[in-house]
Amino acid sequence: MNYTRHIEQCNRWNPDNFIPFIVGAVGYGWMRPAFAGELRRFPAVFVVDDRQVALHPALQSFEARNSAVAEVLIELVRLGLLDHLMGELYPVLNDRSESPAFLLDRAAVSVFGVRSFGQHVNGFVESDDGLLMWVGRRAADRHTFPDLLDQMVAGGFPFGITAEENLAKECEEEAGIAPELAAQAVATSVITYRRETEAGLRSDTIYCYDLSLPAAFKPVCTDGEVAGFYLWRIENVARMVAESDAFKPNCNLVVIDFLLRHGLIGPDHHEFKSLSSGLQSL
Repeated sequence: MNYTRHIEQCNRWNPDNFIPFIVGAVGYGWMRPAFAGELRRFPAVFVVDDRQVALHPALQSFEARNSAVAEVLIELVRLGLLDHLMGELYPVLNDRSESPAFLLDRAAVSVFGVRSFGQHVNGFVESDDGLLMWVGRRAADRHTFPDLLDQMVAGGFPFGITAEENLAKECEEEAGIAPELAAQAVATSVITYRRETEAGLRSDTIYCYDLSLPAAFKPVCTDGEVAGFYLWRIENVARMVAESDAFKPNCNLVVIDFLLRHGLIGPDHHEFKSLSSGLQSL
């Protein structure tokens, strides 16, 4: 077993299984042809052919696009083509975007194959026994990856809120971390990957943070998304990532990034080069 397999897993996709989704002449996402075909039901919103899906050129303004796409998503849920909406809006961006083309409900991000954003917090304790890391276990009723291990705090980063505000909200909801303690989290790195899923394509950007915690701190979940927390030696966390699939797939990447930055995977490790270059693929 090794670390690199987790990076490979999170970047496993076949472009032949998708067609581009464009706004204007610019690519923003990738769709499965079957889902693209369903969008032919909405000719005033999407222009669909065998090569690509385009947002209708008549939808020129941010507001018009938001309204039109939102109405389509409601109808897709009614038709059973989407399970549900989450009421959390993500900006539809590409590498060159300064402002979003439109906003998309988080539940539809994968089927449109557009970029999504999240924040993950490594909560750690520096003790006499060495470096310890807080790890959460996802609740059994989560829609995705139930019962798998996760960062102490991890959540989506929606539109209309600052990074600091969203981080404070997620820290309070997921681990009961007071705002003044959450404010001490240090932004450290960015991880990107693109992974094919049954629904479509995940093109994810994760903003990583380190939060040094006092020994007396005990995280408490307040939103029901975490079944429990564990404080483990970092060597045990590293071994679990290297030797098992106990963590949610993208959380493995966040742990690997932490291990690299803290010198726990060094240049003498046989995977050092591939790990160092593999955490940013978009």
